[in-house]
Amino acid sequence: MKNLKRAFISAFAVLGLILSSVAKTPVAEAAEDVTYLLPAPAFLPAFAPWMMAKHRGYFEAEGLNVTFQVAKGGVDVAKQVGAGNALVGGAIGDTPILVRSNGVPVKAVAVLGGRSLMQLVINKGKGIESIKDLKGKTITTLAFQDTTFFALLGMLASQGLGKNDVNAQAVGPVNVWKMFVAGEADAMASVPDWTYLALQMRPEWDIEIIPSDTHFRSMAQAIIVSDKVIEERPEFVRSLVRATLKGLRDIMEDPAGAAIDYVKAVPQHKGKEKDMEGTFRMFTEYVYSGQNTLGEMDVERLTALQQFYLDQGIIRRSTAVDDLYTNEFIR
Repeated sequence: MKNLKRAFISAFAVLGLILSSVAKTPVAEAAEDVTYLLPAPAFLPAFAPWMMAKHRGYFEAEGLNVTFQVAKGGVDVAKQVGAGNALVGGAIGDTPILVRSNGVPVKAVAVLGGRSLMQLVINKGKGIESIKDLKGKTITTLAFQDTTFFALLGMLASQGLGKNDVNAQAVGPVNVWKMFVAGEADAMASVPDWTYLALQMRPEWDIEIIPSDTHFRSMAQAIIVSDKVIEERPEFVRSLVRATLKGLRDIMEDPAGAAIDYVKAVPQHKGKEKDMEGTFRMFTEYVYSGQNTLGEMDVERLTALQQFYLDQGIIRRSTAVDDLYTNEFIR
């Protein structure tokens, strides 16, 4: 009987220790819900670094539950972020130039690549041998207030042409390449995923790809955050940048493996793993390469772009360059 009593006492003692341990174990905090604004539909391969970061759990590991919503282009993203309607968004790295002069308090906190997102793609079969030959020709572009169009203007200006010298048509993200491959446009202000589609759909054409930064040093995509969020929540910004750059690095280092996971994350591309791999390789060559530190803003390029926008009347006044970006979150 005494042994039985001792056994009960020991059992209760062990149970007490277990309960005490459980009580002291901290409960995992719920991930923070974050709405990330994109300038175009999330299924476009241009947003693969973000999709990879979500699919492979990089956002979750930082305590973030990220969902994506679509705005009306990069300028609209910046305005919404600046107004506090979203904590973070995506646009081209020079977008703060366009909105900051109008009082929108946002900065680029990471640039996803050292080259330019935009490429001028021409059909040489129509007798176009150079940018100068585009005079009077039809060029499709996403929108007249999108930074890819401003990059087109910069490329034209480098060859003595203005926007009135060409027939530029703002046709949205799908018709940019559809009109080109249908022969309804002579050239397009493209990005690598559209360029890849054109090359696959028209292998018989003599297509030339002219990266924007060979004539006009526009930028890659960037993460855009408001001054208020940077000041009040620097660790949040750092976490978001860190997770996104991991997604970018995965694509650059293993495009084939990234393509498999990307298709799982974005089922609209089911069965197109090889196409996505080819697209990722094109992004790596034309957009993602060229940074000493992944995510770093090229200040000289940013300064030159602002001067161009000022000279062209796209902005009415300049902004102190330090107010347009910060590199503090990429290290």
